[in-house]
Amino acid sequence: MPSPPTFGYHAAMRARLQALQTRPYLVALLLAIVAQALFAFHLDRPSRIMFDEVHYVPAANALLALEGPRNIEHPLVGKELIGASIVLFGDNPYGWRAFTTLAGTATVVGAFAFLWLLFGSMRAALVGAALTALNQSVFVQARTAMLDVFLGAFLLWAIVVMLWAMKGTPGQVRRRWLGAAVLLGLAVGTKWAAIPYVALACVAFVILRVRDARRAGKPFAAALSGKDQPHWPGLATIPGLLLLGLVSILVYFATFLPAFFYERDPLTLAGLIPLQREMYALQTQVLAKHTYQSDWWSWPLMLRPIWYFYEWDAGAQRGVLLIGNPVIMWGGLVAVLACLWAWLRDKAARPLAPALLWIASLAIYVVIPKSLGFYYYYHLSAIFLCLAAAAALHHFDRGRGKGREEWFVFASLLMFGYFYPILAASALPDAQGFRHWMWFPGWQ
Repeated sequence: MPSPPTFGYHAAMRARLQALQTRPYLVALLLAIVAQALFAFHLDRPSRIMFDEVHYVPAANALLALEGPRNIEHPLVGKELIGASIVLFGDNPYGWRAFTTLAGTATVVGAFAFLWLLFGSMRAALVGAALTALNQSVFVQARTAMLDVFLGAFLLWAIVVMLWAMKGTPGQVRRRWLGAAVLLGLAVGTKWAAIPYVALACVAFVILRVRDARRAGKPFAAALSGKDQPHWPGLATIPGLLLLGLVSILVYFATFLPAFFYERDPLTLAGLIPLQREMYALQTQVLAKHTYQSDWWSWPLMLRPIWYFYEWDAGAQRGVLLIGNPVIMWGGLVAVLACLWAWLRDKAARPLAPALLWIASLAIYVVIPKSLGFYYYYHLSAIFLCLAAAAALHHFDRGRGKGREEWFVFASLLMFGYFYPILAASALPDAQGFRHWMWFPGWQ
């Protein structure tokens, strides 16, 4: 009897997977297609403005018409992108949210690129990308015309490009470093919450240079040179810091160009700095209590998620709840501890990187002068938590292929499917249908 074709089929599948492992750009493209389809499916649900879209969609339309200043507490980049989306797709739910879906897709691919550059492991990169797509924060923000998904995409890709710049010819290093500076400027031009990350990038650059000099037994002055550097070769430390800082600042101010053409109260060069002071005053003002406000320490525990929408719409009761995926959000906290343990026990610096990003992203809100906090501020931290989870699983698996990553991703997928109806504004049976997902009183 002829042997069944099963073994040949599996061998062929393994060969295809092995081929993909040497083609990260193709895998990234496939990831982008899947993520974009996920985020764009029924993008017109809900069919009306929800939550803070009430601020940003009108501000984007006012910017398109060059009417005058509106929503000035935030810079212009996010509203410029929403406006560009409206120009291409119309003043409708697809137009409001089309570019946010692209930013969500860029975030998923950015997670893949970060882990690929950090570990050189296709397995770790795919796990991190999958977790990012399923963490629910990225999904909801990618389908909402707000600023945070743009902020996350720009910052993550700035980090990716800085990692990419660590190796290469001096010319490649400088070009990539310049690209990272541009992305940081665009991130700050989206929300001022990106400013601490510019400072953190500079600090990380200096720390790595000093560490490399010490490991090589060289004097401190060698850390300032661009010669014979294992990381960012050809880029001297002081010029690198100046380039990162000055270019990001210039890009940030360049994003205000449309404001110079307002019909009412156009911006002038003399008014550019006073505008920043006015923005700071608005950012730091004491606001009235809000139903959905929460403190920074509560975000990792998901004590107070936010209903972005809960109304009758398009013939059904629908809701959109910004809530993290419990498997990823709570399991990711264990992963952060595991990454710290990997550094303490094994001196493994690479798993430490995403853990420190998560810690820093949360610590920022301990320091910055905000009178109110909201769970959507945790968006960046949620992304870094996915990276930390993939890093911890990769480090402790050590190539043994025990399948922990697959089980973790599978559990995350099941949980995402469970919450999907109240993430994507699916039709609910009645006005009380939301109670099925309310595990705790604070979730209502």
